[in-house]
Order: sequence, then C-alpha cells, then structure tokens
Amino acid sequence: MNRTGNPAPLALARARISADKRQRALDAIATLERDGHPVTHTTVARTAGVSTWLTYTDTIRPHIQAAQHRQTTRPTPAAPATNSSTTAATLRTELELARQEIKQLRRERDQAQTAVRHHLGRQLNALTTHDLTTRIDELTHHNHQLADQLQQATTHNNDLQQQITTLENDLAAARTSLRRMIRNENLSPNPPPTTTGRNLGRTPSDNV
Repeated sequence: MNRTGNPAPLALARARISADKRQRALDAIATLERDGHPVTHTTVARTAGVSTWLTYTDTIRPHIQAAQHRQTTRPTPAAPATNSSTTAATLRTELELARQEIKQLRRERDQAQTAVRHHLGRQLNALTTHDLTTRIDELTHHNHQLADQLQQATTHNNDLQQQITTLENDLAAARTSLRRMIRNENLSPNPPPTTTGRNLGRTPSDNV
C-alpha cells in the first residue's frame, strides 16, 4: 500500500498477477490435451506452476471439466485388458495424489485465512467503510470457494477408496476361484485301466 492510503496500485498489481496465473493455467490445459496427457487439477497446477486451489476457481474449473469431457468422449484405440491388481495399484496412486492435494488445499486455506487477517489489520485505517465491506465480501466468497474445493477433493478421495475396495474384493474372489479349480483338477479320478492286457498269454482252450 502506498503512503496516501490508496489501494488502487496494489489492486492493479494483484489483478495482473492473477491474470497471468489464469492464462498459464489455460495454456497448460491446452498443452496437456494436445499432447494426450490426462487433464486433472493436479497436472494443470504442476504444468502451469500455480497452486491447486486456483484450478478449482470458476475461471479455470469449467475449462478443465470441458477438456476432461472431450478426452472421455474422444475415440481411442482399444487398450489391452489390465488385471485387477494393476488397476488397484493405479487407483492407489491416484488416491495418494488426492490425499496430497487435500493437504495442500488445507495448507493454502489456512495460509489464506492468516493472510486475510494480517491484511485486514493493515488496511483498516486506510479503507472506507464501503471498500472494507466489499473486500470482506470478496474474501468471504473466496473462503467459501476453498471450502467447496476441499469438499470436492474429499469426495473424490472417498470414491477412489471405494473403487480400490471393490477391485481388491474382485481380485480376492478370482484367486479363490482359481484355487478351487486347481483343487478340483487334483481330486479328479484317474481313467479306469484297460482290460486288453488281461487276455495276453491265454489260449482259446483257456476260455472253455
């Protein structure tokens, strides 16, 4: 803030930084989709070098969802079937990434709340009542967005956990069925011996 108490230059600087981050995120979405990489909030944040919560904002999230929809509906060559253990391992990796993303969102939420308190303390004497009310509304809306993003990440985490449980159950059932088949093969009776050798060495008179 400058010495006159006018927050306009600071607001303009923040607006330019936010616009640059949004553009980097949009470019990352286009690059990932063009190169055939999965478009997720995590991959977009890493590619663009921005925080994950930015990808959940109203200006970025619709573009990610649209790219994900296009990737889902785009015809792709048939991939070889994967076994349950491989799929479960993939889901575990996604689950761990989701957990890390939740932790990061919580840290960013706490940091944002701390920054808000410090910032408000510095600006209380400079802002008019109208400006202060507007700023509080903006920060409250941003806080609600962070809470919604955390809820979405938590729901995704729970969905992945349920998928892992289902796949592990299927894998256990397949193993049990395989062991049962092997056991049945081992217990099946041997074919009865042929009677051809019984008449060897006997003459026609022996049958009288």
